[in-house]
Amino acid sequence: MRFMIIVKRTGFGSRVMPSEKLLTDMGKFNEELVNAGVMLAAEGLQASSKGARVRFSGGKTTVIDGPFAETKELVAGYWIWQVKSKEEAIEWLKRAPFEETEVEIRQVFEAETSVLSSRPS
Repeated sequence: MRFMIIVKRTGFGSRVMPSEKLLTDMGKFNEELVNAGVMLAAEGLQASSKGARVRFSGGKTTVIDGPFAETKELVAGYWIWQVKSKEEAIEWLKRAPFEETEVEIRQVFEAETSVLSSRPS
């Protein structure tokens, strides 16, 4: 099973960089994930001031340039992990060196082999 681990940046905006200690600890944690064969991908995201949102509503498309000041939670980065269960993902995440944040775990949809094999070639 693959899971996306969504790291949120809450309460302190998008301009505050993590401490040197947190970056070092996170590097060690990431190395542990790689060595265990759990981590498939990981990326941090740039500040919302460099982003945009595209809203689709009533047949109209609206582009909103960042920063997103009205947002209380911003996605700061993500991991993609390959694990056997949500419980295993949670156990790995409990070992992460985070403080004062919230992290979301969501399973990635997997293509069913029976659906793929029943398609005409």
